[in-house]
Amino acid sequence: MCKRTFDIVLAIFAIIIASPFLIILGLLVKLTSKGSVFYRQVRIGRGGKPFKIFKFRTMISDADKKGLSITVGDDKRITKVGRLLRKTKMDELPQFFNILIGQMSFVGPRPEVEKYVNMYTEEQKLILNIRPGITDYASICFRNESELLAQSDNPEEEYINNIMPLKIKYNLKYMQEVGILTDIKIIFMTLWTVVGGKVEVKLP
Repeated sequence: MCKRTFDIVLAIFAIIIASPFLIILGLLVKLTSKGSVFYRQVRIGRGGKPFKIFKFRTMISDADKKGLSITVGDDKRITKVGRLLRKTKMDELPQFFNILIGQMSFVGPRPEVEKYVNMYTEEQKLILNIRPGITDYASICFRNESELLAQSDNPEEEYINNIMPLKIKYNLKYMQEVGILTDIKIIFMTLWTVVGGKVEVKLP
């Protein structure tokens, strides 16, 4: 079974199983804060092609116009329900539809906004040769990214100079190992971290 077939089959299965939760979570988002249920931000996908990512809205309306493109610590823009969704990663569930459309994969480099992609070196741009994903090695290793950024006097500079390059190194590692067995391993590693488990991923 090829990676794309694996993604389609798993996405259909996941949407069917998760549909009651999607409805309940959508209602919670809508009833507890003003704005739309979904947040659709433009990210850069495979081949450098822009696409709109599906996420449950976890921030106040127009949050991207009222602060940084990254979230830092106890970001005041995050809603109460949004905080829970982020902690459990349930805000990412609507991306099953991005996978079904073919814009994303279950496992692959997390798609960035154009602003940060424009800062990539030629080597770093290699990660744009594969579909972005819901999770990857970098997502596992930087699960507490916002807390790390909160410790910096200049969070965006810290992200650009230190965190982003490391995340890309993990993405390049994944590209060397890409395959269904690797994807299954990363999916289980991700689920383990969601329930509080610790995972260490070593770079080459």
